[in-house]
Amino acid sequence: MSDALNATTHPGGVAEHLEHFVKTFNSGDFEAVNALYTKDAVSVWEPGKPLSGRAREEELAEFMKIKPVLTAKIRESYVTTDTALLITDWRLDVPNEAGGVEVLEGIGTDVLRRDTEGKWRYAVDEPFGDPRNK
Repeated sequence: MSDALNATTHPGGVAEHLEHFVKTFNSGDFEAVNALYTKDAVSVWEPGKPLSGRAREEELAEFMKIKPVLTAKIRESYVTTDTALLITDWRLDVPNEAGGVEVLEGIGTDVLRRDTEGKWRYAVDEPFGDPRNK
């Protein structure tokens, strides 16, 4: 993993964290992306079906193999000392078998926790957090 994608090198703010996450995700480096989550993180990439632990990691690794391209920006953020709630507008361009691209987009709800090193990590990743997405 390059230093540019090392999870411990991104700046400390939540906006910088999201920017770093997008860059890291688009690099295709699963290990670097996974390092941006807490060990007990919960991801809800399919509405109503939360994943954690090994199942979350395997799903993420498999999805990243198809090389989707992510864009995201913060719509709202609420930050305390060690916890942050982000509402994000996101878009994924996902290559399909026909050689085209499927576009997925929505409004996500994410909870971040600051670790002992002061770095933000995803504790809850819910890209379909806005009820209008469901």
